[in-house]
Amino acid sequence: MWDAFLVGLVVFLCVGGHELIGFSLLFRPIVVGPFLGLLMGDLQTGLMIGAALETIFMGVINIGGASAAEPGLATALATGFAIKLGGGVDAAIALALPIGILGQQIKLAIYILFSGSMAPVFDRLAAEGKQKQFTYLHYGVWAVWYFAYSLIPFFAMLFGANAVQAALDMIPEVIMNGLSIAGNLLPAVGMAMLLRMLWENKIAVFFFLGFIFVAYLKLPLVAVAGIAFVIAILIAQRDYQLNKLEKAKPVVVQAADGVDQEEEDFFA
Repeated sequence: MWDAFLVGLVVFLCVGGHELIGFSLLFRPIVVGPFLGLLMGDLQTGLMIGAALETIFMGVINIGGASAAEPGLATALATGFAIKLGGGVDAAIALALPIGILGQQIKLAIYILFSGSMAPVFDRLAAEGKQKQFTYLHYGVWAVWYFAYSLIPFFAMLFGANAVQAALDMIPEVIMNGLSIAGNLLPAVGMAMLLRMLWENKIAVFFFLGFIFVAYLKLPLVAVAGIAFVIAILIAQRDYQLNKLEKAKPVVVQAADGVDQEEEDFFA
């Protein structure tokens, strides 16, 4: 019961808080995983699962009516099941993707049920100038929406742990090995999706430079980040100096007959 309550609470605070305080990215796996791991007494597992799922979901963005997956719910349930059942990162990744896709559809359904049905009331309160009632209704709808949404991981954790454990025990070792290999490949898919949106030929050289640092020179990510920071500072200084030189260029004033003003003054 307590573990189920913690999972539901984390989903309510992180996924709901993300939209309440202005898209703060609290719902990201790198936040949800360690936060839940800390509350459940296994921070290391939470960090590992959060980092692994962040690399997968970092390229997943829900824009407008196009919905892909909900990483907050997926990470919370995957982390909760992994810590409680001892399935590890591989099992968590295998659980996270279908949970994330299903969770996004449930989230939209709850949104339509609660928020969509209250749209006429919001319009009426706005037309009547009832600001306080409008504000109370806004926060009330938010609270009801995400409370209902957090009940999904609560009951899934409460009643589904035994079912998930039984399902994991029934999976043959060869399939688990396949899931492990697929899980190791999925972060590359997430990075590829992100690069597809951010790729720019002018900065492609830095991507390959980072690849050489990690793949061949075996530098840790902290060292690569430090090198990237130094490069960014150097580029910023260069751009600043070029901008100063551009502003310092003398302005050549053309005379009426097309002769430079300097030449006209010299021959005068």
